[in-house]
Amino acid sequence: MYTRILVPLENSAADRAILAHVERLARFTGARLLLVHVADGWVARHFEELQLRESEEMQQDRSYLDTVARELTDKGLTVEARLAMGDPASEIIRIVDEEQVDLIAMATHGHRFVMDLLLGSTVGKVRHVVTVPVLLVKATKG
Repeated sequence: MYTRILVPLENSAADRAILAHVERLARFTGARLLLVHVADGWVARHFEELQLRESEEMQQDRSYLDTVARELTDKGLTVEARLAMGDPASEIIRIVDEEQVDLIAMATHGHRFVMDLLLGSTVGKVRHVVTVPVLLVKATKG
């Protein structure tokens, strides 16, 4: 069924919704998890070209990823964590191809059409480009 699941994380409360589903799915299928957070601040978007140091935000994101990975590993799952930098949709799409994942599991905020037009939608961009299935779980409010 699934052998490698990409789980983009936001470092927000929305992550709880997708992690609950993915943990059960990985346990059921025996899939390995690839947790990814895409840092998209100014430093992250210019990190390589300007040879910058990681920002405090990027360091916090890396720590968050490591914590989540450790928690899932302690529960018996096989987990890898990766901090990417740049445009979230573009980076997720790139990683799907690079890492040969066979499922993407993402939280969605459930914005309405107008908000998606104004804010853009990482989920929308990703699901229109990738060729692997995308599992979307609506994040709960609160």
